[in-house]
Amino acid sequence: MNVKDANGAVLQDGDTVVLIKDLKVKGSSMVIKQGTKVKGIRLQEGDHNIGCKIDGSAMNLKSEFVKKA
Repeated sequence: MNVKDANGAVLQDGDTVVLIKDLKVKGSSMVIKQGTKVKGIRLQEGDHNIGCKIDGSAMNLKSEFVKKA
């Protein structure tokens, strides 16, 4: 599986990424702010191809909204 970030850099399991855009969380009033650093990502199949934990909550992100740190 070949997953690339917004700048075209190839991502791997365990990488640290930074959000490039504010993201609303579905089913919640929470917003994840631009510039939030996410450590220890997991790559997965599907539309939301990054699994991670942000503030202790498991989340799935799209690789187009992150850049490699």
